[in-house]
Amino acid sequence: MVNFLDKSEEKISKEFLQNGYIIKKIDDLSSLNWIKKTFSKILQTKRNFKNISQDQALDETHNHLNKKDLNKFRLDIINKLNLKKELRKKYFNCAKSYLELIVGNELVMQKKINLSIQLPKDNSSLLDVHADVWSGDSPYEAVAWIPLVNCFKTKSMYILPFSKYKKYEKKLFSKKIKNSKNLFNKIKKDLKWLNVKYGELIIFNQCLPHGNVVNKTNETRWSMNCRFKSVYSPYADKKIGEFFEPISLKPISKAAIKYNFPEIKK
Repeated sequence: MVNFLDKSEEKISKEFLQNGYIIKKIDDLSSLNWIKKTFSKILQTKRNFKNISQDQALDETHNHLNKKDLNKFRLDIINKLNLKKELRKKYFNCAKSYLELIVGNELVMQKKINLSIQLPKDNSSLLDVHADVWSGDSPYEAVAWIPLVNCFKTKSMYILPFSKYKKYEKKLFSKKIKNSKNLFNKIKKDLKWLNVKYGELIIFNQCLPHGNVVNKTNETRWSMNCRFKSVYSPYADKKIGEFFEPISLKPISKAAIKYNFPEIKK
């Protein structure tokens, strides 16, 4: 296979193919800081979060929020954030060079950014081990996962690296695997916990089993995620125009879409 990548691009490509993910510094830190500041402004409209510093409000959310109110609180914040027209471009800017290397330079992007808030010792916000393709996502999608706080150990997410995935591939849907708990116990020794600092991101292959567990740290996790794929790659249940929207069509593609072949008279 012909390969015109330079050495740094080749290194990142190999890393992604071997692990199924990369952890890298954010492309545009000013865009991430804008997102975090916007979160902070929304938080400060909440009665329990007034006059609390930005970092304290995020890492110590559990000290100011009743667990039973978490989902309503999370949905209100992410809905308000998604109303900001700049949000998706800022998010894309955080990961642009890596997405263009790993996914392509003519991309579609999920229309809404997702938000996860995981309080310490709270089992109400768990994503059991899963792969997104098992529930109708395209294998051509990649997820850009961006934390708003430092994430480590159980405050982060886990993934089964691609180098280990082959070991379990034929066993994932075995009749012996009764539920996600069985699957987790089967693969947990080979799972990789991803330590990601604020100012870094993960881009991962959502064909690989991943998820989280109860946050056993004394800090709250805030993280965002969004899916990207090449505009001309195969789609699954999530379609362009419904779930995805083009964000980087090139001029020749725009021209080609509008082109009508002349009729040939016989």
